[in-house]
Amino acid sequence: MRNSDSTKPRRRLLASIHDVSPLFEAAVDRLFDRLQGHLGSARFAMLVVPDFWDQAPLSRAPGFRARLRGWADDGVEMFVHGWNHRDDQVHSGRWASFKARRMTAREGEFLGLDAAEARRRMREGRAIIEEAIGRPVAGFIAPAWLYGEGARRALAEENFALAEDHLRVWRPSDGAILSRGPVITWASRSRARRASSIGFAGLARTLLRPIPVVRLAVHPGDAGCPTLMASIDRTVAAFSAGREPARYRDLMGT
Repeated sequence: MRNSDSTKPRRRLLASIHDVSPLFEAAVDRLFDRLQGHLGSARFAMLVVPDFWDQAPLSRAPGFRARLRGWADDGVEMFVHGWNHRDDQVHSGRWASFKARRMTAREGEFLGLDAAEARRRMREGRAIIEEAIGRPVAGFIAPAWLYGEGARRALAEENFALAEDHLRVWRPSDGAILSRGPVITWASRSRARRASSIGFAGLARTLLRPIPVVRLAVHPGDAGCPTLMASIDRTVAAFSAGREPARYRDLMGT
């Protein structure tokens, strides 16, 4: 017996702009315009860094704070995206060291923090962003999607509604997984990374078509690379056909 339309999983597209900071305002503007042009609304997320690499404190950028509030008023979900997005830890353990070296360029800020320091950064970042946008944040997403054990404990204790990593979206309060599937993202650091991310996006446009929820993430560095932007355009267009642009909170039925 076939499922009725009412019992089929909703087909959704979750798009997000990472590393939102006064340091990258022009690039964020370009990415915002590009996503809004494809999706027809501001139904996507922004991941805000309170002080990117200790070079751009949001607390001292009243103009950018006002823009964040305006975007939030228009429907953009705002996430806390670490504190400074920089990993200054010395990692012990082969797996943690591998992730710190190979999966990011010293940007896995929450990979090596203990729970107390992770809580402090989460709380202070949340306070700054919520003061700017005038409402609760949607959740917390670690820089480079990398969490150590301390960060995972702090997440649950800080009562963030949502979190995500490379492969899933979950509810930190009880660990409930709300969506599974790899996030599609692009890398601008080197020619090899650009080529591999474009290749993965091309495969994903076919291989991920059956899954109910597709996630796309773009970064300020993408905005300066025409080949990456062309790949982003193709990928957003491919997945927005037949899917509703959604917000993360839609995964919780709210």
